[in-house]
Amino acid sequence: MTNLTNNKAVLSWIDEMTAITKPDKIVWITGEEEQLDALREQAVKEGILIKLNPDKLPGCYLHRTDPDDVARVEDRTFICCEKEEDAGPTNHWVEPKEMYERMYALADGAYKGRTMYIIPYSMSIIGSPFAKYGFELTDSIYVVLNMHIMTRIGKAVCDALGDDEGFIKGLHCQCNLDKDNKYIVHFPQDNTIISMNSNYGGNVLQGKKCFALRIASNLGRQEGWMAEHMLILGIQNPRGEIKYISAAFPSACGKTNLAMLIPPEGLQRWGWRVWCVGDDIAWLRVGKDGRLWAVNPENGFFGVAPGTSMKSNPNALISTHKDTIFTNVALDLSDNTVWWEGLNKTPPARAIDWRGRPWTPQSPEKAAHPNSRFTAPARNCPCLSPEFDNPEGVPISAIVFGGRRAKTAPLVYQSFNWQHGVFIGSIMASETTAAATGRVGVVRRDPMAMLPFCGYHMGDYWQHWLDMGKKIPKPPKIFNVNWFRTDEDGNFAWPGFGDNMRVLQWIISRADDEIGAAETALGYEPNTHDIDMEGLEMSMYDMRRLLSVDRELWLQECEDAREYYEKIGKVPPELYEELDALEMRLNRGYKVKHE
Repeated sequence: MTNLTNNKAVLSWIDEMTAITKPDKIVWITGEEEQLDALREQAVKEGILIKLNPDKLPGCYLHRTDPDDVARVEDRTFICCEKEEDAGPTNHWVEPKEMYERMYALADGAYKGRTMYIIPYSMSIIGSPFAKYGFELTDSIYVVLNMHIMTRIGKAVCDALGDDEGFIKGLHCQCNLDKDNKYIVHFPQDNTIISMNSNYGGNVLQGKKCFALRIASNLGRQEGWMAEHMLILGIQNPRGEIKYISAAFPSACGKTNLAMLIPPEGLQRWGWRVWCVGDDIAWLRVGKDGRLWAVNPENGFFGVAPGTSMKSNPNALISTHKDTIFTNVALDLSDNTVWWEGLNKTPPARAIDWRGRPWTPQSPEKAAHPNSRFTAPARNCPCLSPEFDNPEGVPISAIVFGGRRAKTAPLVYQSFNWQHGVFIGSIMASETTAAATGRVGVVRRDPMAMLPFCGYHMGDYWQHWLDMGKKIPKPPKIFNVNWFRTDEDGNFAWPGFGDNMRVLQWIISRADDEIGAAETALGYEPNTHDIDMEGLEMSMYDMRRLLSVDRELWLQECEDAREYYEKIGKVPPELYEELDALEMRLNRGYKVKHE
């Protein structure tokens, strides 16, 4: 097939990778539907995909991965920069030359008898000021078809890149899926990603966490922008005005639910609604108007299936009803559709489980893998923002951090300023649940929800946040939320889900300086009557408790944060200043009466 580009740097690199991997055939992915349809047919014929019921799930397919290849693997993920200290204590590091030798030894002849697919892809809208272009070489049709959903692919990418040598290089070899030789490796100085011996999405759809966060976070530091593990959400008020927020949450904290939130009926009647710009990743740049602007660099959703239902997240479920690839869910034999735990209360009488074995409701194991996934086009989402394809992005009024804390963090508070907000993000944490570990309340720090995804030293990352604050003439205000506060009986004290809209209303009002607040040791909190409680079975007393600050717990939190900073090292002095100031406010017995 004719090359899609004349870019000498691209072609030279492809020749080099071809000489190592030795494919029988090379196919450039054009992005044309005719080519993609032929690949889908081939995947079904080869047993890579199972075509689902065309009447109920048009254009949808099921895929099963190797049972040992079902999730991201942090211990096999490496940042190979020149100096180990630049990777920092939160990343695995190997010297680049040594790692290249190891990778190329595994890749040697890995495509013999196979096809090399060359995927030109764009993160963000092609031609956007935010856009970055890459090429992923793969021997997996599954990767090609998923990258088509998750990114913008094809000839238009090559045309936009032209002769520019600043593209991201990506090599993926399935090899024999040897779990002892599985690697997801990033070389920031070369803008190169290599995935070996995996075919699970998060490891091999290189546009996702590999490029959009690990490589892009490093590019952002060099070029003066930010790549963040954040959803982007538009909040429309009854006057039709839309304000945008970006928000970072560790896993199991309701990120996708918030990205596609449906407001309570009462608020909907008033004219409140939510628009989803992105559910996972935000790239942020300072705009000409001095505000921070964001795009979602992805083009689809790579969501966790179990627990997704018409009750928990109808917009996400509706997004999967056409042109979606399901991975490691169950096949319902009654109508050739899919099923997973939490989809509904009526499991299929007969199914094939995620491993390909017969399954019934009496089977001892789960039908779907707990990390089973759907790859769905963003265009399917009923609440997709009209600004989704705007190459300039959307202006951000507020940045929100959150975690799962039973007693410590109040429902919501606002930072005093940008530097204080960076401090709040740097000590972000969630407590484990019994289901996760058997130990309840173990605090796991996950700064800005970027712990597994930051492509360089976490201390340098915090410094970049502080530096960015000085470059944004009109910075967004920074908030912290906690939907998971519990009462004495261990029950959630806040209803969550759609009712989180009530907190977002206060956040937007504060971002626009439309409403007052109470100053506490932590930051600014709502006055009790400023959260809309109409239709909630809650008293003002309940709300006051949700907003209360336990001094002893927070002094312990400060101690824990100080220990964490010592482990990270290279912590900017401004963050120690904020920590000292918080301790001082707590020790002064900062008592505030919420009006």
